[in-house]
Amino acid sequence: MSIRELTPEQARARQQAGVAMIDVRAAHERAAGMAEGARGVAGGELLAAPGSVLPSPEQEIILICQSGRRSLDAAVALQAAGYTQLASVAGGTVAWRAAGLPLVQPGLDAGERDFYDRYSRHLLLPQVGEAGQRRLERSCVLVVGAGGLGAPAAFYLAAAGVGRLRIVDDDVVERSNLQRQIIHTDAAIGSAKVESARARLLALNPHIEVDAVAQRVTSANVDALMEGVDVVLDGSDNFPLRYLLNDACIKHARPLVYAAIERFDGQVGVFDAGRRRGQAPCYRCLFPEPPPPEFAPNCAEAGVLGVLPGLAGVIQATEVLKLLLEIGQPLAGRLLRFDALGMRFAETRVPADPGCALCAPGRAFPGYIDYASFCAHRG
Repeated sequence: MSIRELTPEQARARQQAGVAMIDVRAAHERAAGMAEGARGVAGGELLAAPGSVLPSPEQEIILICQSGRRSLDAAVALQAAGYTQLASVAGGTVAWRAAGLPLVQPGLDAGERDFYDRYSRHLLLPQVGEAGQRRLERSCVLVVGAGGLGAPAAFYLAAAGVGRLRIVDDDVVERSNLQRQIIHTDAAIGSAKVESARARLLALNPHIEVDAVAQRVTSANVDALMEGVDVVLDGSDNFPLRYLLNDACIKHARPLVYAAIERFDGQVGVFDAGRRRGQAPCYRCLFPEPPPPEFAPNCAEAGVLGVLPGLAGVIQATEVLKLLLEIGQPLAGRLLRFDALGMRFAETRVPADPGCALCAPGRAFPGYIDYASFCAHRG
């Protein structure tokens, strides 16, 4: 026997005649509004123990969801379990709202309502869900650099609901930054980059915390900056800082999400040797020694297409979220390279170096070094 599908108006009339309506969506979906008078019972919960919700198999029941598909599927499953008086609202809550029928919001406080509404698209993903979103809320990411890479990455991490962003940069906003460092505005010229970034991020998501640290990262302060951090995002543009961050991440057993850009080319990778000795590489496994300066000019010397750091930074943010949620396959052991002019992507395997001076299994952390001197006298 097929399941009856009712228009929202027909369902409302039956409801006013005393027929029970059950909203089978998850709690976070119902938080955005549900049909007045409906009872919220998630579909899985309803089907696991229908007798606790519907004591009589002959009771007339109307089911509603977001679009009408899940309520129809739930009705079919209940019918197979012996329930005979079932109907589903065609078009679900979307059609109900479009018909101008009354909606109510469950008894949530303002903070809960904001959470369920703001992250509603994340909450629909089985790989994230409410548990994953709460995990992001408890996470802390160290973003080194509030420039071309850190700007887009921080924007998306803030939007995604990462609870604490610690942004470190000792520079000020210059007009030449605005072509690619989209977190800053013309009005911010002359102000500290970290303060400019903090203001923009809190304007986007006032429910996160942003630590604005107007300092240069050095061997003397890197350990303090690493306290409480889950993942480090490297938005730097120089080799001494990259080596320092790599070494600190090994010492503190934290993953490092790396990127570099030049002209029209970029690359992104994840170095996780601190947690996975002998399995995942570190930055030194890829670059045991820095290249000569003439082979690694920075953006101020070589130029860069303004959108390029946006592409690399968004990939970095994606990798950070995957690491925090422990989903998917991070770029550990892989270097993703892209050519924006040809719009081509290529992947290079980066194995862990068993003889690496920093991350070889069983090797004690040797301590920080003079990274500026190391990079100046090698290559």
